[in-house]
Amino acid sequence: MLYIIGLGLYDEKDISVRGMEALKNCQKAYAEFYTNAFHGKLENLRGEIKILSREDVEGKAAFIKEAKNKDVAFLVPGDPMAATTHVDILLRAKKLGVETRIIHSSSVFSAIGETGLQIYKFGKTTSVVFPEKNYFPQTPYDVLKENLNAGLHTLLLLDVKADEERYMSVGDGIGILLEIEKKRKENVFTEETMCIGAARLGGGSAIKYARAKDLADFDFGPPPHAIVVPGKLHFVEEEFLDYLK
Repeated sequence: MLYIIGLGLYDEKDISVRGMEALKNCQKAYAEFYTNAFHGKLENLRGEIKILSREDVEGKAAFIKEAKNKDVAFLVPGDPMAATTHVDILLRAKKLGVETRIIHSSSVFSAIGETGLQIYKFGKTTSVVFPEKNYFPQTPYDVLKENLNAGLHTLLLLDVKADEERYMSVGDGIGILLEIEKKRKENVFTEETMCIGAARLGGGSAIKYARAKDLADFDFGPPPHAIVVPGKLHFVEEEFLDYLK
């Protein structure tokens, strides 16, 4: 059986008791950290855990076939089903006739409630990625515009390239959004836009609410980082945000 186990948001202490029990009983254990940062020590969980690269996971993924004949643990940061990559692994396992079990854990999608914004008032989530040569997607701008028009909050996840040790900061993300604004000129995201910068939710969180130009210069510390642009605010949300200024 293949156990896909969430490690939670910060370090090895965030894994659930159920996840820990499954991990200890598995014959082999693997982990990936290219979808998010991990600040813990795997050796505190069990003796041997092999860390897989993006190519290992999205390529042949030999560990899936291995789970046909033995119990295999696949550890992932956050919650197992929050990343499209992990949904793909589940599908591939099913096609190969491999039994699977998902053990959930904490995720940014619930922890973002630390900002004081009501979860059910968030619209579509989007990602801000590092621009590459001939690649500068404007999707986050489009999603933000759509959500704001509906009065909804927007969670913008910031790019992680763990294999290159590149983690997008709040300042980087704001800079990219402002660059798109310069091209589009639709007044969706400006230096005066009030937004929230968040870092390491679930483990020594840093959260600040301010104008984009002020957040861009604020040191949020180590990754992972995220940005939230509030939509229409309830008076309780407004009161909470005042404490984050």
